[in-house]
Amino acid sequence: MKSPLRRQWIRKTLIILSFVLLPATFVYISCPIIIRGASEGIATGGLILFILLFASSLFVGRLWCGWLCPAGGLQEIYFAINNRPAKESRLKWLKYIMFPAIILIPLLSAIQSTGGFSAIDLFYYTEHAISIAKPGAYIIFFVQVAFLTAFALLGGRRGFCNYFCPIAVIMIAGRTIRNLIRWPALRLAATGARCTGCKRCSNDCPMGLDVVAMVQHGRMENTECILCGVCADVCPQQAIHFEI
Repeated sequence: MKSPLRRQWIRKTLIILSFVLLPATFVYISCPIIIRGASEGIATGGLILFILLFASSLFVGRLWCGWLCPAGGLQEIYFAINNRPAKESRLKWLKYIMFPAIILIPLLSAIQSTGGFSAIDLFYYTEHAISIAKPGAYIIFFVQVAFLTAFALLGGRRGFCNYFCPIAVIMIAGRTIRNLIRWPALRLAATGARCTGCKRCSNDCPMGLDVVAMVQHGRMENTECILCGVCADVCPQQAIHFEI
């Protein structure tokens, strides 16, 4: 198994690199562009990505959020400015309203209006496969970055993920299905007897979860867990670990 420091170095490198590449890839997580493609009868690369995220969540939960999401990478950069945990509030239900409002209902309406998909275009709304090179695309790009920035600075640690991200709901749904059927899947597990209550896991959790309580009560499954492994890697007693 990789050493804790090396694992987190790899994770942070991947997720920040994902953000750096966002000018080339943002159409794949842009809901308006996915809906626009569907309204033209085109299954875009972004729609294919959403389908793959749901399928992957059946086996690895929200691993994407912790390791590869460009929005997550930007928010973790902002930890240097606002590292307060996101507060527990009813606002966390906002993303469950945003999912049907921003993705599901508009997508189904677009599909119905065109009578279904007639083509697949993995590079839809790009110019030479670069997202921001398409005329006008930079406006959508900067609006999305500004939106992420506002949540990160005002909402605390991964504020956008906690309160607003509709894409997270896709993976939460997949993980919920897995938990009901309980087939083997990547997860965090804990040995409660090893826990000394130091709270390093809770203090360092990017999602602001009360991890020490999860460990002590033997309930590690949480819809907001992004399987980043930070809690496992900072635990001095090695009370938390990955398993399948």
